[in-house]
Amino acid sequence: MMRRAALVVACVVGLAGVARADVTIGAVLSLTGPGASLGIPERNVIDMLPREIAGQKLRFVVLDDASDSTAAVKAFLKLVTEEKVDLVIGPTVTPTSLAVLDAAGKSGTPFISLAGSEAVIVPQEGNRRWAFKLPASEALMLTAPFDRLKAQGVTSVASIALSTAFGDAFVVAAKAEAAKRGIAWLGDERYAPADTSVTPQTLKILAKNPGAVFIAASGTPGALSVIELKARGFKGVVVHNMGIANPDFLRVAGKAADGMILAASAVTVAEQLPQTNAMKQAAMAYVQLYEGKFGPNSRSLFGAWAWDAFMVFAAALPGAVQGGQPGTAAFRAALRDAIEQVKDLYGTCGVYAMSAANHNGTDARALVLITVEDGTWKLLQ
Repeated sequence: MMRRAALVVACVVGLAGVARADVTIGAVLSLTGPGASLGIPERNVIDMLPREIAGQKLRFVVLDDASDSTAAVKAFLKLVTEEKVDLVIGPTVTPTSLAVLDAAGKSGTPFISLAGSEAVIVPQEGNRRWAFKLPASEALMLTAPFDRLKAQGVTSVASIALSTAFGDAFVVAAKAEAAKRGIAWLGDERYAPADTSVTPQTLKILAKNPGAVFIAASGTPGALSVIELKARGFKGVVVHNMGIANPDFLRVAGKAADGMILAASAVTVAEQLPQTNAMKQAAMAYVQLYEGKFGPNSRSLFGAWAWDAFMVFAAALPGAVQGGQPGTAAFRAALRDAIEQVKDLYGTCGVYAMSAANHNGTDARALVLITVEDGTWKLLQ
């Protein structure tokens, strides 16, 4: 298995081979707006990627959707109609990823979403046959944190969530995980990504006296509830999701984040992983490359997902070129089919085993339980 990962990494740094027509890779990313702290490291990674693998020249076109669903659709259509892209990396967040499904299906263009929700790829039919995503499922992200709540004797939980499809999906998953463990669900409150205060929502949640609060938000907007809970003297457990695992969140949340728990991709704490961890080798290789260019502690798992998206593409490319010339519908369909055949690919954020029925392909190896201590991520398991 590790040999396969080494072969894909070799592709990423460049190999010799037979040249064909250029492959065009588009990217629709949240470079501005509430999702910018996620999209900027994704763009950084795309700037780092090779422009040729196995003798195959690559062209990249990156567009900003400003974290807006309408803008994401316009950007995707521009890539399809004007740039004739063969693959799209992104969008960055769940609402924008859901918004482009119709455009992807109608144009027959595969895309690898960097968003968190399973709704992007489930059910695997219709337009979603062209969609892949790399973050683990909501249920998988919540398994370890809710196991910890149960072990600590927490008997009740409430939630503060974004009023988006991302928030909806996580609240549904959190309710289910709480029920499995006999933890009472006390309700949820919502806020918009552009909101600058969550005081009313926080006060309503605190009035329920929960033992834990689960926050379903991504990017720097995910810091609002953490800061407010701390300011209001909440003494229970704060559980977050890995949509906030980036340096900007730690900067904005400050000391208020200390003690919160979440399951996140291993790359977040790569140096702290034991040598036996299946993810350590690929995670460390990425960290050294990224932080070698952008400085110490600059990594985020969002950039790492963009890196893994390229690794998935690189693994699928040899099969895809057998199906047609880049720039054609036949090549795009062959690329989609070849991605479904990617197996045992060790990325920075998961071991990917795709199939026609599973366009995510990760398992429990994709995640570790972490906390925040003195403003830094710390491994708990």
